Amino acid sequence: MATATARHILVEDEQQCRDLKAQIEAGADFADLARQHSKCPSGRQGGDLGSFGRGQMVPEFDQVVFSADIGSVEGPVKTQFGYHLLEVTSRQD
Repeated sequence: MATATARHILVEDEQQCRDLKAQIEAGADFADLARQHSKCPSGRQGGDLGSFGRGQMVPEFDQVVFSADIGSVEGPVKTQFGYHLLEVTSRQD
């Protein structure tokens, strides 16, 4: 079974998500921004979601996490929880 590890930043607003992505692309630290801005409890761990398999996260997550390049920051990804920036940190197929 395919597994991945990822981290994310969850915010309520699409524009804030885009702004945070721009900051990361300009060199800001993903984990620091997650600790400061993420509405998810994982923000305290720099957005780290740990390891999970297909189907364990919402479908929008699976689509990105199991197709994006390792290390790329993807988003905004809209889910029922809000807007996410996602970074796949590893994946095993």
